[in-house]
Amino acid sequence: MTARTLLWNTRFDRAVIVTVLLLASIFPVDLFSGAPPASTGVDGQYSGKQGQILLVKVPADETAVSVQGRFLERTVSFFPDPRAGEAPGYVALVGIDMQDDPGTHELTVEIRNGEKVKRLRYNVLVVKEKFHVEHLKLPKDKVDLDEKGFARWKTEQEQVKQALAEDSRLKLWQTGFLEPVSGRRTGIFGSVRIMNGQARNPHNGEDIGAPMGADVIATNDGTVRLTVDHIFSGRGIYVDHGLGFYSMYFHLSEVLVKEGEAVKAGQVIGKVGATGRATGPHLHWGVKLNGARVNPYALLDLPFKNGSMPENIVVTPVSESASIPPPVQESIPAKQ
Repeated sequence: MTARTLLWNTRFDRAVIVTVLLLASIFPVDLFSGAPPASTGVDGQYSGKQGQILLVKVPADETAVSVQGRFLERTVSFFPDPRAGEAPGYVALVGIDMQDDPGTHELTVEIRNGEKVKRLRYNVLVVKEKFHVEHLKLPKDKVDLDEKGFARWKTEQEQVKQALAEDSRLKLWQTGFLEPVSGRRTGIFGSVRIMNGQARNPHNGEDIGAPMGADVIATNDGTVRLTVDHIFSGRGIYVDHGLGFYSMYFHLSEVLVKEGEAVKAGQVIGKVGATGRATGPHLHWGVKLNGARVNPYALLDLPFKNGSMPENIVVTPVSESASIPPPVQESIPAKQ
């Protein structure tokens, strides 16, 4: 092959490639049928363990009419970043449920500003948490409900479901969260209990051992959505903090607030007790975020300034010599 022929072939090949690219730009086609689809999460990456809370920030100015997200079929509400010194944008608390499947999932965000709509996609890696597994052997009547008790439990579950069905559209909480009672953390959030060989639902809150009658305070500002006296949780309070964020306080000896009442962070709302299915005085502290059951202590790890106890709130201190009960054994029905 002569040098002239080789040069001609090279020019011809280049001409063919340029022609194909021009045609593809005018008539888009899939030139490579085996090519993978466009990757998700093109706008960023996040990761967290089961039961944790992620703080997600998106670029949006204050003129945005609404910023809403979707993660694992759960609605995520964004709000202007309240942190001083931070670049303008919107943030959201994204809860990873303690039973969300490990792996990469997509968080989609829609920013609306008048007729303009901007869509963002983020990858969220859910990391498996190693929860404690506890084997218990208890008398049958301490584990299983009779027909009447089971019917009551089902009715109570429906009551809670209806009360929390519609989220407040306003953010009621302020930056900084408080531990509701001083005491010993049992660290049993997410733990699975095998009772008499039968697996029960994971423990969806944290138990804090404290003396009978110790003050229980609201972890943040909110509105009392529901007060109850249930077969398992005993006397309890559900506080709505807005935008799908709820905190729960169970096994109380006294409830000091009423449904519909506004409460402030640090306000005494109840007293530690042992009502419901409990073997000793303690507080069960739970949090639901956009429907996800998360570790309540994850609130204290958020990059907000943790609130100090308001000076005008007097909380009964826990005596160092007070008797702290061992971890409480509660009976939870198997998932229906």
